[in-house]
Amino acid sequence: MRIRLDIAYDGTHFRGWAKQPGLRTVQGTLEAALARIVGSDVQFVVAGRTDAGVHAAGQVAHVDLDDAQWARIQARHGRAASDPAGSIAARMRGVLGAYPDVTVHRSSLAAEGFDARFSAIWRRYRYRLADDVAGFDPARRLDTTSIRGELDVLAMDAAAQSLIGLHDFAAYCKAREEATTIRTLLDYRWQRDADGVLVAQVKADAFCHSMVRALVGACAAVGEQRLDVADLVVLRDALRRTSEFKVLAARGLTLTEVGYPADELLAQRAEQTRARRDSE
Repeated sequence: MRIRLDIAYDGTHFRGWAKQPGLRTVQGTLEAALARIVGSDVQFVVAGRTDAGVHAAGQVAHVDLDDAQWARIQARHGRAASDPAGSIAARMRGVLGAYPDVTVHRSSLAAEGFDARFSAIWRRYRYRLADDVAGFDPARRLDTTSIRGELDVLAMDAAAQSLIGLHDFAAYCKAREEATTIRTLLDYRWQRDADGVLVAQVKADAFCHSMVRALVGACAAVGEQRLDVADLVVLRDALRRTSEFKVLAARGLTLTEVGYPADELLAQRAEQTRARRDSE
């Protein structure tokens, strides 16, 4: 039985999503919580593996429960009697305790063909960056990066939009052996919110390692007038990492949403994505 889970977390004290021996991770914490409920080990598949310190408001994962595990879910009284899949989220929240730094908002039976990773058609991230215009807000210190000086948001926005499209983003990715850096950047823009904080919205079919934080750092360099707007395309097309800008801190980054096609297209999308990854 495949279950979809909609998840949020404060990544500050996690060593990223992926389970690692001896380290506290989001995957490890959630799998341990669900294992207590179903009585045996489980394994999550996630839409996007976040790095250490990165947050999520709209992360999506799935887990496959075997017959014995599903029977334990169904055997419970209360909500589980009418909606056993939907009861999983509440029971996991109970295991995670009050005021946890990770939670499961919703759980449901996955639609036929659904794969949290391969069925996704896009991911959206937000990055919060406070310069001297916004000032430092202690209440937002865990999800906002601070930078000195006043940044030119119009130049940053122009630079961001110049990068949109299907390209090789090797210059903005941390290299991984045999991993492609070709991505479709669907949307990238900057604006100031009501408090003056610079907020980026970045959307792509998928992201390679550290890509969002590199894109953010490049635009911050434009905002500081250390790079010109046109430089970001030149750097991208050089297809190699550069020291012309810094990869900004993880604390400002939040995965906000994952997009999926209509239910009848989920299996087709997953098949297409797997085939493309194998080809790459």
